Amino acid sequence: MKAGVEVAVGVDLDPACEFAYEKNNKSKFLLKSVAEITSAELSGFFDTQRYSLLAGCAPCQPFSKYRLGKSDETDGRWNLLKEFQRLVLEVEPDIVTMENVPRLAEQQIFSAFTASLEDAGYSVSAKVVKCADYGVPQQRERLVMLASKLGPIAMIPATHSTSKTVRKAIAGLPHIDAGKGHSKDALHVSATLSPLNMQRIKASVPGGTWRDWNDNLVADCHKKKSGKTYPSVYGRMVWDQPSPTMTTQFFGFGNGRFGHPEQNRGISLREGAILQSFPKSYQFVKPGTPLHFKTVGRLIGNAVPVKLGEAIGKSIVAHVSEIERKLKNPARTGVAPKRK
Repeated sequence: MKAGVEVAVGVDLDPACEFAYEKNNKSKFLLKSVAEITSAELSGFFDTQRYSLLAGCAPCQPFSKYRLGKSDETDGRWNLLKEFQRLVLEVEPDIVTMENVPRLAEQQIFSAFTASLEDAGYSVSAKVVKCADYGVPQQRERLVMLASKLGPIAMIPATHSTSKTVRKAIAGLPHIDAGKGHSKDALHVSATLSPLNMQRIKASVPGGTWRDWNDNLVADCHKKKSGKTYPSVYGRMVWDQPSPTMTTQFFGFGNGRFGHPEQNRGISLREGAILQSFPKSYQFVKPGTPLHFKTVGRLIGNAVPVKLGEAIGKSIVAHVSEIERKLKNPARTGVAPKRK
């Protein structure tokens, strides 16, 4: 929407998405599995549009570096990419886009997916991009695929030469304590810390690890050989660097480097949303309804970072604008003035 793309509908299996999607996007939400939705249902949303776009994102967890080797075709989420492929080939939109974790590019299922699009007449580009290059204050890298029946398409160049940092993103938010929130922003609330975890975060320095602690604070699992390879859990963020990748569990101090750089707490839900580049005004739950950390954390962590989505949208708009330019000047470009 920020890039100028008209969004007709959003489809998701998670009912918690409905309020946030319709409230903030002013668009229709369809509660349905991608495996159940039909091409006829989707096609109806394209009837009045000159150019059609289908954007999708298969769950990234099966393809993440933490799950590879533990997840395969027997995982039901693994094959959801094939369902997206089915819809693309049946609906035949002008433009297709999808983003996922970089490791997906190494999988045969992705190669088969892009090959099927090329066989159907799409020009396909796939590139691993750094979200920080597009204004996301986060170290996240994502695989972005763009495909078009109109001609070659690619991501726009990086929009930011220097990375936005944790300091620039969240330093201005009011101070809160662990387990507390702010009276004027229900989402600026942090999870409670146990007495032991409070000792741990007090012993932590920005960018450090649990290896810096006294032995009595180190978890038993990390004293074992198998646990010594996970130094980034129970860590604090660094003010003048982008944040680590936001996951669905970012609100938990023990789930990654999600400790506040200087306050003795994990980051708040609002801080996680800002680090995902959501506007500060974004509403995730209906006012007056209970706020559940796991639910809101899932919505924030599963989201495509807003600024990355905007960059993808701008890439699509730039592509369509170039096609339009060529159609208006066929003699100069050699493009026949055919219109769909």
